Amino acid sequence: MDSFYEIWETIKELLKTRVTEVAYNVWLSPLKFVSFQADTITLSVSDFKRKIIADKFSHLIEEACSETFGFPVRVQYVAPDNPTVMQTDADGQQNPALAAEDETVYTFDNFIIGPSNRFAHAAALNVANNPGKAYNPLFIYGHSGLGKTHLLSAIMHEIKKQRPNEVILYTSGEQFTNELIYHLKEHNTTTFHEKYRGCDVLLVDDIQFISNKETTQEEFFHTFETLKNAGKQIVLSSDRPPREMLTLEERLRTRFEGGLIADIQPPSLETRMAIVKKKAEELNVDLNDEVVAFIANNIKKNIRQLEGTVKKIKAYQEVEGTRPNIANAKKAISDIMGDNPPTPVTIENIINEVSRTFNVSPADIRSEKRSANISQARQVAIYIIHEVTNLSLTAIGAEFSNKHYSTMIYALQEMEKKLETNMSLKATVDDILKNINDA
Repeated sequence: MDSFYEIWETIKELLKTRVTEVAYNVWLSPLKFVSFQADTITLSVSDFKRKIIADKFSHLIEEACSETFGFPVRVQYVAPDNPTVMQTDADGQQNPALAAEDETVYTFDNFIIGPSNRFAHAAALNVANNPGKAYNPLFIYGHSGLGKTHLLSAIMHEIKKQRPNEVILYTSGEQFTNELIYHLKEHNTTTFHEKYRGCDVLLVDDIQFISNKETTQEEFFHTFETLKNAGKQIVLSSDRPPREMLTLEERLRTRFEGGLIADIQPPSLETRMAIVKKKAEELNVDLNDEVVAFIANNIKKNIRQLEGTVKKIKAYQEVEGTRPNIANAKKAISDIMGDNPPTPVTIENIINEVSRTFNVSPADIRSEKRSANISQARQVAIYIIHEVTNLSLTAIGAEFSNKHYSTMIYALQEMEKKLETNMSLKATVDDILKNINDA
C-alpha cells in the first residue's frame, strides 16, 4: 500500500505545476489518498470542498492520475469521517458507491486515558456533551503526536452523534489561512464569512499557525466574536499555551485564555503500553508483553510513533510472514523514528541541570544520601534521564551508586504520582526538560 501513497504524492507534485500556489494549497493539498482498485482512485475530502473540487479541478486530477498510471483513471471521493464513497458525476453531483477501506476514526471510546491527558479528556468530553455551555473556548495544547487531534475529532463525532443537525466545522490554522487568502484573491469573502460564522461548532487544530499573520488574526478575531456571542462552541488546539504565542494579538490571547486551558503531556510508561496494546488489538496483531514493553520504553513522547510502529510490525508480519518479536520491533522503530536521531542528551548534562535547579551538588545527587532535598533532586534526575534517553533501568541505576532496577521503578512511580498533584514540581520539571532540550 505504501507504493500507492508514494504514487499519490507524485500525482500531487504534478498537480502543483498546473495550478496556482494558492489554489493548490487551498483545494488540492488537503486531498488524501484512500485506496486504488481496478481503474479507480479514491480520495478523502470534506463535503464542503468536494463540490468546488468537482467543478474546478476534477478533470485536472483525473488527467494527472491517468498520466502517472499510464491508463485512464477514474476519481471518486469519500468524506474523512464517513466510509461511504461519494463518486463525482460529470455534473458534480454525489452518488453513493462502494465502501472505502476502513480508516481509524478518533472517538472517545478509543482514546487511552492516563495521568498525562486525563484533565484534557474530561474537558473535551464535557464540551461534547454540553457544546456552547461547558467551556468556551476550550484550548488544548501539547507537543505534536500526543492526542490533541484525537480529542478534537472525538468532540466532533460525539456532537454529531448527539446532535445530528448541528453544523460542525473542523479545520486547521493553516487551512483557515489558505481559504481566507483564496477568497480574498477571488474578492468573495462573503462565502468565507457564511461558512465560518454560520456554524454551531468550530474546531481549529494548530491555531498557532495564525499567530504571525495580521490579516488572518483580524478575520479570526471577528469569527471568534461572532460565534462566542451567539453561544456557539469553539475548540482550539496548539503546540503551546496562548501566553507563549508571542506574535499573537493581545485581544486574541485574552479570549483564548478566557475559557478553559488544558494541556497534554507525554504519556507515562503504563499509558504508552496501553496505547500499543490497543493499537495491536485494532490491527489484529499478536504482541507479547516483552515486545509491548520494548516499544513503549523506546518511544516516549509521540503517540503517532507508537501507533506507526505497530502498523509497521503488522506490515512485516504480512509481507515477511514473521511473528512479532524484538528484532522486527527494533526495525520498525528505526523506520518510524529515522536512522539519525538527534544526539542524545548526556546524563552529565541532566544531572548538572537538576543540580543547578535544586541547589544540590551533582555528587550528592549520585550518592546514597537521603535528606529530603537530595532525594527529591535524585528522583527528578532519574525521571528525566528515563524520559529523554534510551537507557535501561539497570543502566540508569548504575549512575546512582548502582541502585537496583526495582529502586528505579519506585522512583519513577513516585515522581509520576507527585507530578499529577504537585503543579509547582511539574512546572519545575518542565523547565528543566525545556532547558535540556534547548541546550
